Amino acid sequence: MSLDEKVAQMSGIWNDKDATLVDPKTGAFDIVKARSSFGHGHGLGQVGRPSDAGATLEAPEDGQDARSQAELTNAIQRFFVEESRLGIPVIFHEECLHGQAAPGGTSFPQPIALGATFDPELVERLYTMTAKEAGLRGTHQALTPVVDVARDPRWGRVEETFGEDPFLVSQLGVAAVKGFQGDGTFKNKDRVIATLKHFAAHGQPEGGMNCAPVNVSERELREVFLRPFKAAIDVGCLSVMASYNEIDGVPSHANSWLLRDVLRKEWGFEGFVVSDYYAIWELTDRPDTHGHHVAADKKEAAALAVRAGVNIELPEQDCYRHLRELVESGVITEAEIDELVRPMLEAKFRLGLFDDPFVDPDAAEAFVGSAPNRALAREAGQKSIVLLKNDQGVLPIDLDITRKIAVIGPNADRSLLGGYSGTPPVDVSVLEGIRAYVGTRAEVLTAEGCRITIGGAWNLDDVELPKPGDERELIQQAVRVAEDADLIVLALGGNEQTAREAWSRVHMGDRTKLDLVGAQKELVAAMLATGKPIVVLLFNGRPLAIPEIAATVPAIVECFYLGQETGHAVADVLFGDVNPSGKLPISIPRSAGHLPSFYNHKPSARRGYLFDDATALYPFGFGLSYTDFEISDARVRSPEIEIGDATSVLVEVTNTGQRVGTETIQLYIRDIVSSVTRPVKELKGFCKVTLGAGETTTVELPITESSLAFWRIDKSFGVEPGDFELMVGTSSRDQDLTRLNLRVTD
Repeated sequence: MSLDEKVAQMSGIWNDKDATLVDPKTGAFDIVKARSSFGHGHGLGQVGRPSDAGATLEAPEDGQDARSQAELTNAIQRFFVEESRLGIPVIFHEECLHGQAAPGGTSFPQPIALGATFDPELVERLYTMTAKEAGLRGTHQALTPVVDVARDPRWGRVEETFGEDPFLVSQLGVAAVKGFQGDGTFKNKDRVIATLKHFAAHGQPEGGMNCAPVNVSERELREVFLRPFKAAIDVGCLSVMASYNEIDGVPSHANSWLLRDVLRKEWGFEGFVVSDYYAIWELTDRPDTHGHHVAADKKEAAALAVRAGVNIELPEQDCYRHLRELVESGVITEAEIDELVRPMLEAKFRLGLFDDPFVDPDAAEAFVGSAPNRALAREAGQKSIVLLKNDQGVLPIDLDITRKIAVIGPNADRSLLGGYSGTPPVDVSVLEGIRAYVGTRAEVLTAEGCRITIGGAWNLDDVELPKPGDERELIQQAVRVAEDADLIVLALGGNEQTAREAWSRVHMGDRTKLDLVGAQKELVAAMLATGKPIVVLLFNGRPLAIPEIAATVPAIVECFYLGQETGHAVADVLFGDVNPSGKLPISIPRSAGHLPSFYNHKPSARRGYLFDDATALYPFGFGLSYTDFEISDARVRSPEIEIGDATSVLVEVTNTGQRVGTETIQLYIRDIVSSVTRPVKELKGFCKVTLGAGETTTVELPITESSLAFWRIDKSFGVEPGDFELMVGTSSRDQDLTRLNLRVTD
C-alpha cells in the first residue's frame, strides 16, 4: 500500500457524502461526484450513516428506507471496489443506540430503560435483532453500545447509558456486544462490529455538562468507569470510541496511557479505536463547541491522536488530512501509520468484505421493521417499566368499574423515542395505546394539560418554552375533562429537548435542575384537586426529582423512553396483562442539590443535611410489582473461604400474592475493613425469577474472587483477607436487604 492509500483507510465521510458521493435531494449514488472526489484511486476507510442520505434535520424521515439503503451501500461499495487501485471495500457505520436510527428501523427502548430490565438475555436478543436489521441494509459497524457509567443526572446523555452501576452496565454491555457481534465470524451478514463508547469516564462530567473534564482518581477510574469496557473487551468487542472529555488534564483522544497502555497492553485489545465525531479537531479549538488547547492547530492535533492510538478519524476527512505531511516532515513515522491501519484491514477481512461486500435489498425490505421485531420491541417496553408507587390499589386498572379514563398531560399523545432515534414503522403514543386496549369497554377522554416545550425535536437547536398564560388555559381545559372521568392517567416528565446530547453552544441538553419543566407541577395540583384517582406516568431521559408527586399521587410509574411500542407497553401494564418487573438502574434524587445520589457511595459520604434527608427519593434497584414477594432463609454456602475460592448466597423466594410476577434478587457486598475506603455496598450479582401465586423457588447467587477484589493501596487488583458483609434482597435500600457475613482468609 502507498502512504496515500494507508491514510485513506484512516478517514471517513459523513456530511461530506452529499458533496462527494450522493445526490443530497434523493440520497441516490452519484457516480460523477464519486469519480470527481475519489478518482485518485486511494480508496476510503468508512462512510458514516448512509441511511441519512437525502435527509435533513427538519425531515429525517426523508433518508433511506431498508431497500434504498441496501441499494445505496451496494452502489458505493461497488465504486470503491472497482475504481480504487487496491479495491479495498469501505465500512459503513450507523447509530444503533436502541435500534438503527434510520427510516423504517425498529425503535426499542432507550438504554436507560433497558437497564431497568436487569435482563442480559433480553438485551442480547434485542441487539441481535438490531444487528440483523442494520447488517441487511449494508451496515458493518454500530456506534454502540454506550457503556458509560452515569453518575450525574444533570448530564443530558443519561438516556444513552444502562445506568449508574458498573456491574449492571458491564453485564448489559457484554450482552449488547454478544448481540451485535455474535460469535465474531460475521458469516451471514446479520452481525456487525460493536463500538464501546465513550472511552472513558464520560458519565460524570464536571457540573453535569457534556464534554466537561472528569475529575476522578485513577482508582475510581478503574473501579467504576473502566470496568464495563474491560468486561466487553474480554468477550471480543472489536472497536472502541474515545471520549470527548479529559481525565487528569489529558483529553482521551491524546491519551496514550488510556488508549495504548491500558487498552492495548494491559487488556490485550486488538481491534481499532475510532474518534468521536470531530473530537480530534477539539484537541485544538473548535469554536462552535469547545477546545482542549493541547494542540496549536489541526496538524498538531492529528499527530497527538496518532501517537495516542486513534486508528480512524470520524466523521470526516479533517485533521488526518495532514498525515502525509506529518510523515514526510518526520513528525510521525510511516510505521506508526502501518500500526493503526493494520487492525482496520483485519476487520474488513473478518467481515468478509473482500469476498462479498454486497447485500440483498429484498432481504432487507422483508426483515426490517417486521412483525417479530415489533413484538420484541413491545416485550422490551413492557419489561422496562418500573412501578414506583401503588397506594390504594389504583393499579392495575379494573375496567369493570372504570368506565371513563382521562388521559392527560404533555406526554399523553407525543412521540417519545428519545435521542438517536430514526423514524420507526410505527410509533404508538400513550393515548393511542390506551384507546387500542380498551376499545369499547371504556370511554377515553383526553386533554394536553400543559406543554413541556413547543414542538421541536431532539436534533433541532432551538428550545421554545410555552407562555404561562397559555398553560393556565390548558390546565383549566384538563380539569373540565378530568372531572368527567373515573380515573386520570397523567403522562408527565421530560422530552427529547429537555434531556439530550449537548453537542454545541447552541444545542444544549444538560440542566442545573431536575424538577419538572414548565407548568407540570401546577397541572398535578389541579388534577389532585378533582379528587379522582391518579396514575402518573413519567417519561424522561434522566431521573427527575418529584418529591411532591411522590408524597401526594397514589400511583407512579417510571417509563423512561419505551420505544415505538410505548402506548401498547404502557397499556399492557396499566390494565394488568403484564405485571411490572422493572428496577431502577439509576437512583432518583430528591433534588439537584442532593447530587451525587448514586447508591454505592463511600462510608464518609451522605452524613446528612440540615433540614433535609440525604437518601435518594427512590434508590437504585427499586421497583414494585402487582404481587408481593418474600425473601427467607438467606444463607451462605461456605461462610469462610480462602482467597481464590468461591462461594454463593442462597435465598428462598416466595410469591405471596395473587398473581404471577417477576422479582429481581440482588446481591450487594461490602468489604468491612480494607486498605483503602470501599463503598458501603456494591452490586455483585442479580437474578430474575418468575413465580406463580404461592410458588417458592431457591435462588443462588455466586461469589467469586472478582466479586471481592478491588484496587488495593498499592494499586494492584486483588482480594484482601478479612470480613465481608453480604446483602441480598430486592433493592439497594437498607430495609429491602438481608445481611449475612463472609470471612476470607489467606
